[in-house]
Amino acid sequence: MGLRRMVVGVSVIAGAIVALIGGGGGVARAELPVGYNFLGGIPDELAHPGGSLPGSNDLSCRPSAAHPNPVVLVHGTGGSQQTNWGTYVPLLKNQGYCVFALTYGVVDRAPWPVSAVGGMTPMEGSAAQLAAYVEKVLAATGAHKVEIVGHSQGTLIPDYYAKFLGGHDKIDKYVSLAPLWQGTGVGGAAVLMPVLRQLGLSAAQFPLCQACAQFDPSSVFMMKLRAGGVYLPGITYTNVSTRNDELVVPYTSGQLPGGPNVHNIVVQQGCPVDYTEHAGLAGSRRAAYFVLNALDPAHPRPVPCDRAAPITGSAF
Repeated sequence: MGLRRMVVGVSVIAGAIVALIGGGGGVARAELPVGYNFLGGIPDELAHPGGSLPGSNDLSCRPSAAHPNPVVLVHGTGGSQQTNWGTYVPLLKNQGYCVFALTYGVVDRAPWPVSAVGGMTPMEGSAAQLAAYVEKVLAATGAHKVEIVGHSQGTLIPDYYAKFLGGHDKIDKYVSLAPLWQGTGVGGAAVLMPVLRQLGLSAAQFPLCQACAQFDPSSVFMMKLRAGGVYLPGITYTNVSTRNDELVVPYTSGQLPGGPNVHNIVVQQGCPVDYTEHAGLAGSRRAAYFVLNALDPAHPRPVPCDRAAPITGSAF
């Protein structure tokens, strides 16, 4: 009897360990801590330069029946696969998604920490990097399509991929945080860039951030992207904007109307105490719940209204 009790005890302990670390067959797995803070991924980049946030970029991940499409996170200007997604990687992983993120548009052969500053190079090349990355994700997971969640510049890159690089049939849901479908004139770009073009200079010759020059509404890139409309049939679009956006000016650049496959959201509608601006939108709990509902519309959840701060998006 003593031996039997020992065996049973060992079995119970083993089962508890499996439940703690996670396992197949519906066994509970330990959840990752979620902090609603746009700056939450920076410590991971400092600790593991060029690495991946816990829960992301697991090529052994197999999508579930509930979430058959992996989610690809596309960061904004100056961001990376870690620094931009401290909120979204653990949040989506805990919901059972296979989560992937890339760093694109890095200056060639740049050492760290410059290598953690993405979205600097012309967007056409960045879209090609996204195209190759999506192919890698699809091949590894066995999925046929991906869901896209982009922030800022990361809302334009997937659209270029979809329209011009064969991505149309590989995107199911396309969720944009602080999109700028009509470009932005912030920082005098709408005035400066036409002058530079008259001098024979292109976006590729723009110092530091070549992609930034392409945000000009009259740039070749933006005009090509808008030609024929930015939205494509067969893709469901959700645009999440903030009235306090200081970089997408006006913020309505991201609220371009469309057909029944386009859903426009402004976080201050119904929640005037949300003070998030361009960066904080990617850390806001309210925005994150809009994203969750866009990715899984069959199971909507109540969207919270927090008194949310600029820059971080954290409640205060």
